[in-house]
Amino acid sequence: MRAAAETYLDAASTTPLHPRARAALVEALDGFGDPSRLYGRGRRARMLLDRSREQLAAAVGAAPDEVVLTSGGTEAANLAVTGLARAARRRRHLVVGAVEHTSVLAPARALAGQGFEVTEVGVDGSGRVEEAELAAAVRDDTLLVCLQHANHEVGTVQPVREAAALAHQRGALLLVDACQTLGRLPVDMATLGADLLVASGHKVYGPPGTGFLVASRQARLRPVLVGDERERRRRAGMENLPGVAAMAAAVSARVAEASAEQDRMAALAGRLVAGLAGIPEVVVHGDPAHRLPHLVAFSVLYVEGEALLLLLHAKGIAVHSGSSCTADTQEPSHVLAAMGAITHGSVRVSFLRDATRADVDRLLEVLPDAVADLREMAELDTQAVERATEGSGEPRGGAPVGPEGSGEPRGGAPVGPEGSGEPRGGAPVGRERR
Repeated sequence: MRAAAETYLDAASTTPLHPRARAALVEALDGFGDPSRLYGRGRRARMLLDRSREQLAAAVGAAPDEVVLTSGGTEAANLAVTGLARAARRRRHLVVGAVEHTSVLAPARALAGQGFEVTEVGVDGSGRVEEAELAAAVRDDTLLVCLQHANHEVGTVQPVREAAALAHQRGALLLVDACQTLGRLPVDMATLGADLLVASGHKVYGPPGTGFLVASRQARLRPVLVGDERERRRRAGMENLPGVAAMAAAVSARVAEASAEQDRMAALAGRLVAGLAGIPEVVVHGDPAHRLPHLVAFSVLYVEGEALLLLLHAKGIAVHSGSSCTADTQEPSHVLAAMGAITHGSVRVSFLRDATRADVDRLLEVLPDAVADLREMAELDTQAVERATEGSGEPRGGAPVGPEGSGEPRGGAPVGPEGSGEPRGGAPVGRERR
C-alpha cells in the first residue's frame, strides 16, 4: 500500500535545510581544517569560521566578537544563564518568565540551590508576561531578566523592549530567547534592548546541533564547558565548522526572506483559525494580536492530544501536541498551565516557509472526523466505566470520568494551576530539542 504524502505542520520544532545552507554545508565538508592552526588548511578554516561569525552577527545587529558558537539553543541558553551567574560578584537575583523554554528555566532553578534567588513572573491568559508583575520583580540586586521574544508553544510575542527598560533601570541585563523568531520576525539586539540573545540553527533552516549566543560587552561570562581556549575562552570544544557555515547561510537567507512572507503566513493561520471555529469546543491559545505569524495553538476539549496526533499521523499529517504524556515526559505543558489554560488535547500547528493553503485545507479535511471519532470513543469508555461501577455495587459518587481517564469531570474546570493544584509556573517540560 502506498504511503500518503506527508503534510508537515511542525516547523516550530525543526525545519529542513535551506538550499543555501545545504550548499554551504557541502562546501565546508570538503574544506576541513582546524581553525586554530597556522598552516594553510587551518588558516582557510579560520577564514570560513570568521566569515560565518560575521554573517551571524550582521543578522542580529551584533559585533562578530560578541557571537559565541554553541551546539544549539539549549547550550546557548545554559551558557547565558549559568555563565553570567558564575561571573557575578554581588548581584544574586534572577527574574524569569513562567513560560520560558526549559533551557532557561532549568539552569535558573538550579542556581536557586546555589545561593541565588529566582523570581518567576506570571503571564495572562494569552501567555503574555504581566508587565506590572515584571516591574515589581526587578530589584536593585537583580543580575538578569530572562524573557523569550515569542513563546514556543502558543506563539505569543512578549514585551521585550519594555522588559529591557525595566532591567536596565535597575542595572540588570536582559536575556532574549530568539529561537522561534530569528528568520521569522525582525531580530536586532539594539531594537530589542537585549544584552544576551539565544538562537538555534535547526529552527531557522540550518542543521541540528548548531546554535549561537550573542553576549554583549556588558555581559561577562565564565564558561560552562572547559578544557581549551576557543570562542575567546567562553566555550570550549572544536567548532563545528560545516554546521556553523550552514547555519550562517540559513540565517542570512531567512532574514532576507522573512518579511516578504509574513502576510502569507498570517493568512494561512487565519484560514486555519476560521476552520477550527466549525469544530465544537475548540479553544485557540495565544495573543490574537501579538503573535508569530506562522503558528496556531489550540486545545480540543474531551480529546487526548496524543491520540489526536496519532490519528492525524495515520493520515499523513505531522503536528505537535503540547499536552501531557508526550513521548519523553508525563508532565503537562508548563506553558498552558501558567496561562490557566486546558493542558489536555492541545495541538500546535506551525507552517514551513513553503506551506500552502492546500496544507491547511488537508488538516481541516481530516481534523473534524478525527475529533468526532475520539470523542465517541471517550464517551463509550465513560459508559463502560459507569456500567462496571453499577455492576460492582460501588457507590456512583462524583462526576463521570473525563476522556483522559484521570477522574476529571467532563466539561469541568480547565486543567491548570487554579484547577489542578499545580504551582503557577508548572513543572518544566522539555518538548523540543534546541
